[in-house]
Amino acid sequence: MAKDKMDVGDVLQLGLVRLQQAMVESGERAVLVLEGRDASGKDGTIKAITEHLSVRNTRVVALPKPSDRERTQWFFQRYVAHLPAAGELVIFNRSWYNRAGVEVVNGFSTAEEQAQFLRDVPGFERMLVESGIRLVKLWLDISKDEQAARLKDRRIDPLKALKTSPLDDVAQKKWDDYTRARNTMLAMTDCEAAPWTCVRANAKKKAHKAIIRYLLRTLGTPEVSENIGAPDIKVLFGYEAAAAEDGRLFR
Repeated sequence: MAKDKMDVGDVLQLGLVRLQQAMVESGERAVLVLEGRDASGKDGTIKAITEHLSVRNTRVVALPKPSDRERTQWFFQRYVAHLPAAGELVIFNRSWYNRAGVEVVNGFSTAEEQAQFLRDVPGFERMLVESGIRLVKLWLDISKDEQAARLKDRRIDPLKALKTSPLDDVAQKKWDDYTRARNTMLAMTDCEAAPWTCVRANAKKKAHKAIIRYLLRTLGTPEVSENIGAPDIKVLFGYEAAAAEDGRLFR
């Protein structure tokens, strides 16, 4: 398809392919940390990003709960094993930030472990960045009503049966607890070396396009990013404390 006949989606997908080609050629390594509320669209976002990428150079990591042995290791140890080699993009579908979200709300770790995590993670991420890894952290945010609708759809659509989780049952009941955990996590772990970028993800297609634009402009070479417009600031924006109070992040 000629470039001048491509729609915006095709142009963005072509940009991702060229981004990966450049990464493979240069040996660059990148990590995308994808976090968000339950049903915020992480799986769909990953599909939108990886649709035309090489499976040899793209890895999606979605770790199960830790084994008894892993519970005795350094907390970050099992994530380090999945970091990228030259030319690779690794996407964490939920990541080490489980400790600051799901574990906080549901009591899956102690308060002391959670506090230590918040102290340690900026230094851990700084080490990744200083080692040459390009680290992007995205928080997908949706409204309470949108979450309710998506969770209901999961329950009644048999094709979405594999997306259901026991934690779905408490997502709405503990909405305020998750909001407080989110606010603490973003405030404590947004740093110069590894800042958070927030995405209002109620409208899935708009969110996907904004995210891809951001990735191309953040990770791409000038040749890749030069014709890519900036993402809509009403959809995607850099985290700042005021966002939790002014409505940019859903309450």
